[in-house]
Amino acid sequence: MLQVHTTALPGVVIIEPKCFRDARGVFFESYQQARYHAHGIEDNWVQDNHSRSGANVLRGLHYQDLRAPMSKLVRCANGRIYDVAVDIRVGAPTFGQHVGVELSDENQRQLLVPIGFAHGFVVLSASADVLYKCSGYYDASAEGAIAWDDPQLAIAWPVTDPLVSARDVLAPSLAEYLAAPAFHAAREHAR
Repeated sequence: MLQVHTTALPGVVIIEPKCFRDARGVFFESYQQARYHAHGIEDNWVQDNHSRSGANVLRGLHYQDLRAPMSKLVRCANGRIYDVAVDIRVGAPTFGQHVGVELSDENQRQLLVPIGFAHGFVVLSASADVLYKCSGYYDASAEGAIAWDDPQLAIAWPVTDPLVSARDVLAPSLAEYLAAPAFHAAREHAR
């Protein structure tokens, strides 16, 4: 009762749960461990996060480095978002490439963002509630960001003038990410 679609990026998948709709509304299983495991999604989810944002808000591109790795299973419970995963695994054949998909309360899709990927989204509706399961605990010392508007990434965000946090405005480019001492320390820690 679950469809899993692969993308151009290894490990990044789009999940479509079976929805039951009638005059009362909709019902679906947003997560059922055995069904996800049957599709090779075996992350051990330890934390759930909930974000509410207004129209045109862009959050990201965020990640936790390898000192506190975290994958995410993202869905939009209310509203519509354009959700993006960017491969930041140095040396990977798809390094710097991204996948974007619309998630909404209508399509009930989910995006699996694996460890080693940055994640961000922009709100396409008046507001949006975004829920995501995390395979690791939040660790402020391991968090980082990549510039959402980095020309090297060339993400075609469907909003022209998004509302972005001060932190995300100052996020480094992908090239700066590669050159940062903290990046190299995280790589050494992971070895």
